[in-house]
Amino acid sequence: MTLPPLTLVIGGAASGKSAHAEALVRAQTGQRVYIASAQAFDDEMRAKIAAHRAARAGDGWRTVEAPYDVAGAVGALREGEVALFDCATFWLSNLMLAERDWQEEADRLLAALATRRAPVVVVSNETGQGIVPENKLARAFRQAQGELNQRLAAGADLVIAVMAGLPMVLKQERP
Repeated sequence: MTLPPLTLVIGGAASGKSAHAEALVRAQTGQRVYIASAQAFDDEMRAKIAAHRAARAGDGWRTVEAPYDVAGAVGALREGEVALFDCATFWLSNLMLAERDWQEEADRLLAALATRRAPVVVVSNETGQGIVPENKLARAFRQAQGELNQRLAAGADLVIAVMAGLPMVLKQERP
């Protein structure tokens, strides 16, 4: 399957969304670019990031670390490349924890995605299906993530939800 210009792969934590998104990108021809937004603030995240890097090592991936400026990373993509942005959830967390205007940054990202020169697969978490969080920051994050996901899905040509490792197409527009 040839990827459309913008694909969103969404699902819960440990749902298999990243593995599915990587498989979509691996099936394409051209240089693979991994736009990584996670930051390692503890040993668990350092191990998780190391495992992801090891899985891509020697497999033709170019990694771009972009904890804040994903719009810039998308804008720097070249024709003939295919990109995986993993993930919008870490990126949003980074922005909110740094007290940056996430809506302004989302506008920049969506503009970059609308004019990108290469197909992009975006991975994001669905955070709104659980209980109402107990604290203000968590509730604000859940709300922001839901709004960001809606905006990404509206602009995407293909939206795939992954649950228990099973992909389900929610939206598909033919290129």
